Amino acid sequence: MANALDYRTLEAAATWYVQLNAAQPSDAQLQAWQDWLGKSQAHAQAWARVEKLQRQFGSLPADVALPTLAGVRARRRAVLKTLAMLLAVGATGWAVRESTPAQALMAELRTGKGQRRQVRLSDGSQLELNSDSAVDVRYDGQLRALRLYRGEIMVQTASDPDARPFEVHTAEGRVRALGTRFSVRSDEGSSQVSVLQHAVEIRPVDSPLLMLRLDAGQSVTFNPRQIGTAHSVAPGTGAWTQGMLTVIEWRLADFITELRRYRPGVLRCADGIADLRLSGAFRIDDTDTILENLSASLPVKVRYLTRYWVSIEPA
Repeated sequence: MANALDYRTLEAAATWYVQLNAAQPSDAQLQAWQDWLGKSQAHAQAWARVEKLQRQFGSLPADVALPTLAGVRARRRAVLKTLAMLLAVGATGWAVRESTPAQALMAELRTGKGQRRQVRLSDGSQLELNSDSAVDVRYDGQLRALRLYRGEIMVQTASDPDARPFEVHTAEGRVRALGTRFSVRSDEGSSQVSVLQHAVEIRPVDSPLLMLRLDAGQSVTFNPRQIGTAHSVAPGTGAWTQGMLTVIEWRLADFITELRRYRPGVLRCADGIADLRLSGAFRIDDTDTILENLSASLPVKVRYLTRYWVSIEPA
């Protein structure tokens, strides 16, 4: 049974995970990892637990996904974090990511990796959740409010007979709709708002006297203290509501980073091909086909260590 795996075996699996993910693995490293996998049933079971976490949560601790982990101490910390998560996977088969607030796990509306969801709210407003998103809905007699814990939403507000304001709250601040269609995306430490119709007002949580009106066709990023400079909405903004990812002259590294939002597991891009440029419209419901087609348009190859561990490398 997986739960009977001993500490040392799980520690070895965690160490292999960090070693393979902290830098581009050499052929020798990959062979050594394969040799370790084949030595015993326990090794294979421990690695299966790693893959289960990848499928469920997209990745293990965030710092392990960095291109490099400088120093022995940094790598040891990453091993211990990974090990703690592997030990936490008991009979229930799940664990909580450190970076995920408890509220997000208990949110009223949620989507997993690669999932999208449409919801009609009680006032008639339309809400769409992108992949890996979590939202609470809080309506009362004075305010219609959404709390976005993570991910991305698209909102089409409806008129309200009681004239209650409509707001979206993130960890970074508040977005008040002025009769509009707009998207809000919450990443670690910042929120991005894009307005497709009418306008919104934005106020950072730690600077409530600072306010920006954002009009249709504009986008901006803000953090708890300040608001960035507004710019034109990027082509393809909101295409995810139609199941599409549209890019024009994107760096391959940026494209792969965006694709990770829709695909569970580890997805990496080698430094040597990070600056290759890519344009096109891609169906985010079929990331396997997207990866297969990369080698047809760019001088790259796609290497699968496992179904949930993919590396994009120079051809």
